[in-house]
Amino acid sequence: MKKVLTLLFVISIVASCSSSDNGPDTTDNFDRSAMLVNWADNIIVPSYQAYKGELDELKTKSDGFIASPSVATLNELRTAWQEAYKKWQHVSMFEIGRAEALTLRNFTNIFPADASEIDQNIAQGNYNLTLPSTNDEQGFPALDYLLNGIASDDASIVNALNTTNHKNYLNDVVTRLRDLGTEVLNDWTTTYRDTFVNNNGSSASSAVNKLVNDFMFYYEKSLRAGKIGIPAGVFSNNTFNEKVEAFYKGDFSKALFLEALNAAQNFFNGKHYSSSTTGQSLKSYLDFLNTIKEGTDLSQLINNQFNGSRTSATNLENSFSQQVTTNNTLMLQTYDQLQMNVVLMKVDMFQALSIQVDFVDADGD
Repeated sequence: MKKVLTLLFVISIVASCSSSDNGPDTTDNFDRSAMLVNWADNIIVPSYQAYKGELDELKTKSDGFIASPSVATLNELRTAWQEAYKKWQHVSMFEIGRAEALTLRNFTNIFPADASEIDQNIAQGNYNLTLPSTNDEQGFPALDYLLNGIASDDASIVNALNTTNHKNYLNDVVTRLRDLGTEVLNDWTTTYRDTFVNNNGSSASSAVNKLVNDFMFYYEKSLRAGKIGIPAGVFSNNTFNEKVEAFYKGDFSKALFLEALNAAQNFFNGKHYSSSTTGQSLKSYLDFLNTIKEGTDLSQLINNQFNGSRTSATNLENSFSQQVTTNNTLMLQTYDQLQMNVVLMKVDMFQALSIQVDFVDADGD
């Protein structure tokens, strides 16, 4: 849960971490409105539309499996799950507006799934997926367990899922995923888009300041720590091969990480969803302010670090669970690359844009 940082904590971060050498004084008359329009119309809404499309397909394939359970319909459902899961990586960072009110990320992708609670829910046939206590009993990780981990082979998985209670639970999880995604998209396309774009000031409650904080929180907690740092044991004395994304699928965690990394970098650069076109962005904002660090454009340093993280990740196995077991050093190296961008963005970029961090860093880094 995000909490407001004390002023002392902010000052201590800047004093200890920042070595920015901003360029000449430049009046900040950057067109924030144009950036908000680009974010809303060319990145956020199209990303949610693509995500919603894959959720609709997921529901169709779930209905098909429930009506006619077989290895063939199971594999079709798995494919739809994977495609929707990848599209989720493009919207997860936008925890603002209705997504924030719903705590969408918590209900969509808390991993690992609690398999024992899922089994108990199915056995009892009595559960309430709207409760925060059920975050790890639903969403994409729950589907990972149901479709890939509930039994040892495909035929056994089909057999295990071929009961009324299992079918009901599968349908409820898929339906809730689709309904939550639909609710957020509808909010953006009816009222929230204009509210977001018109909130173009520079106060702590402005759309730019709020979304940049949400983006940073996502990068630091979900992308860096959740996908890499926690399973690699960065915050403990042990590795956790079971705490990776898509644990039961096995060979999918790297693909999800790279999808998320690309989405984060594209947002930084203002790249339109599914297009090579770019618009006003955090990169162009920093360039407008002539923000220099150690003789190099800060935006270039940030992009270099995104690229360095991607290069490091190419050496990882498709299964992060297998990676932390066989050669965790490579996971730690990828984490280090990601961490370098925390300082560049959370300290140098925030300082340059006069944005105050509005969440507590509590993971000990």
